[in-house]
Amino acid sequence: MNKSKRTKVELFLRSSHFFRAVVLTSSVLIPVLLFNLIGLMSFVPSFVIGTFLNAPSDIPGSLRRKVNGILISIGLTMLITVLVLYAKNNFSIALVLIGLISFSLSFLSAYGFRGALLAFSSLLAMVLAFALGEMTSVEIWTHVLFMGLGGLWYLFSSISFHKIIPNKDENQLLSETLELTGDYLEVRARLLKASKDRESDIKKTFVLQSQINEKHETLRELLLTNRKRSGRSHFDEKRLLIFISLIDIFEIIVGNTWDYEKFDNLFGENNKHLEKFSELNFAMNDQLKELSKILITKSEIPNKENLETALVNAYHSISAYIEKYKLPQAREGALIMRNLYDYQKQILREVDAIGYAMADITESSKVSLKRHEANQFLTLQEYKPQILLQHFTMNSVIFRHALRLTIAILFAFTLGSLLEIQNSYWIMLTILVILRPNYGLTKERAKDRIIGTVIGGSIAFGIVLLTQNTIIYAILIVSSLILAFSLMQRNYRWAAAFITLNIVFVYSFIHPDSVSVIQYRVIDTIIGGVIAFAAVYLLFPSWEVLNLKSVLLKAIKKNSAYLEATQELYQDKENNQLKYKLARKEAFLALSELSAAFQRFTQDPKSKQTEFRLIYEIVTLNQTILSAIASLGSFVNNYETTEKSIETKAIFSKILNTLSQTVKSIDKSHEYEVQPHGDIKEAKQKLINTYQFLSDERDENIQAGFTKIEKEKLHQLQEAHLISNQLIWLVSLSHNLKKAIKRYQKQFIK
Repeated sequence: MNKSKRTKVELFLRSSHFFRAVVLTSSVLIPVLLFNLIGLMSFVPSFVIGTFLNAPSDIPGSLRRKVNGILISIGLTMLITVLVLYAKNNFSIALVLIGLISFSLSFLSAYGFRGALLAFSSLLAMVLAFALGEMTSVEIWTHVLFMGLGGLWYLFSSISFHKIIPNKDENQLLSETLELTGDYLEVRARLLKASKDRESDIKKTFVLQSQINEKHETLRELLLTNRKRSGRSHFDEKRLLIFISLIDIFEIIVGNTWDYEKFDNLFGENNKHLEKFSELNFAMNDQLKELSKILITKSEIPNKENLETALVNAYHSISAYIEKYKLPQAREGALIMRNLYDYQKQILREVDAIGYAMADITESSKVSLKRHEANQFLTLQEYKPQILLQHFTMNSVIFRHALRLTIAILFAFTLGSLLEIQNSYWIMLTILVILRPNYGLTKERAKDRIIGTVIGGSIAFGIVLLTQNTIIYAILIVSSLILAFSLMQRNYRWAAAFITLNIVFVYSFIHPDSVSVIQYRVIDTIIGGVIAFAAVYLLFPSWEVLNLKSVLLKAIKKNSAYLEATQELYQDKENNQLKYKLARKEAFLALSELSAAFQRFTQDPKSKQTEFRLIYEIVTLNQTILSAIASLGSFVNNYETTEKSIETKAIFSKILNTLSQTVKSIDKSHEYEVQPHGDIKEAKQKLINTYQFLSDERDENIQAGFTKIEKEKLHQLQEAHLISNQLIWLVSLSHNLKKAIKRYQKQFIK
């Protein structure tokens, strides 16, 4: 095995996904062995079911929410099991009960990811209750009691294991965020060079932004909540330093979105003059990927020679460009390259900070975020009943999904009962696992589930033909269970394959006729997959194009608030830092939601992707506006700036007015105060003249023999160039967004 494969295996074995799978498997095996020793094996199935059912609620997050989630899950699964076991012998009552349980529990998805997992566990309890044989009242209550004990045992096991090996989740999430941030830098590196695949790369940035923001939110809950409750520890401080650097890198990358058509016109075909900057991005991507591995493997921090070389090469490429085209003709290109160099240098500084934190070099560094400020950065899910009521409408994706899931499960139950299908609960289980609120994810899950089941069934069939050795079966039961749960979030296809293997070998361990199990499981999985796919396509379909309005509205509003906070930061940097950072976070989260919605939109059938180019234009404009604002904010934050001019204020006001008018065109109830701005053409020209004045002054200095520019003068020239360019660009972008939204309004908003 070569080094790369060994590293991948080591990363997998050290991951929190594998760790959680080992915790779950141990939570199953330990009681099985103990119950066997004391002669109570008849209670094992109930205990194990309770353990399995309540494991899904064990997700990264604060300990209090995790404990509360698992306890609620235990209570719900016990209640539903009792109801189903008493009602299942009466077809009519069972049908009504399935409908009520399926519809009401599906609504828990309104409470976010934890709510969705709670709903899944409860619905799974309902389905598994139909798999149980006839029971007396005493047997029902005994079964439910041991289910509850199994859930409490898993909760105890989870907390105990995490106390023994703490911070697994934090390290895993930080590692994954480092890797995703590296991926983002890699895509940005490709975007610097003219390419036919540029549009494809821009779409990849949408996906990455959504994924990175999702990781950031979970890390905020983990790191800031723990810090608030337990105070500072050295390890917590290190992780918070890494996290803050990752947020800063993300802002810098987003702020480093340029007018690529202008790049192509200015630097020529393939943008060869930017090649060294692209190489620097690739080098930083490699460094972040290595750091992501080291966070898990605890190996040595890699040296930075390649990074330093790449930085020097990027710097020299500026002078090479000036040497080739000469000043003043080369000035605009050189300033763009200089701004790009400064941004990349900032990223490199944060990459170094992450390396230092991991190497314990930053012991003197302290995180200045105060506790009351940290609370404001937490976006914790609320659990008020009003949230459920808000979704009680056909316009809600959650409401439509609840109806769809209920009808699909009722149909599967009726089909199984009428045709007397053996193990028909597998069809219901497949629907429960596959059916998702949107078409694209349901399609992928159905495909992965069916292919994974066929792969697992084929492997199991081959092994069963080769041997009937119960020791081999026992080993395969344990190993397949660990692998199945390790891969559940990372590769669902192989997780489904290992789940099938596990079920077949558990059955083979008990009964000799395992071939029929393989046959029925494959057939029932295919039937369930077809029903789920038909349901998401035909029953109250949630085509993403019809769900974009609220997400678009939020993105534009948050961008407007971010721009306003940036304007205030420009005016008073010291007193407006917190407001700026909060507005930045909200804008990034809103963009993440918009990017995720667009990704779902691209997964819908082609016939349902109405006005694709218009939607793509709107999403791209929102992303570019956020990037331009981030670019302004980053420059203001990192450099001494001159006093904000009247012209600058006027252009800020013009952009904010345009964004408010855009919001008004979507939401007629939106009220805003018009900000006076005067003649914008004149304001633009004065900003351009300011830059031109500094540029001419620099030309005179060069002619007089003063070729070396003072640092303060360079920053003034950069400020005049960047601020004027970005603000004038934002005027154009906001105007284009307003026009695009008007076309969207005519097409979709009646």
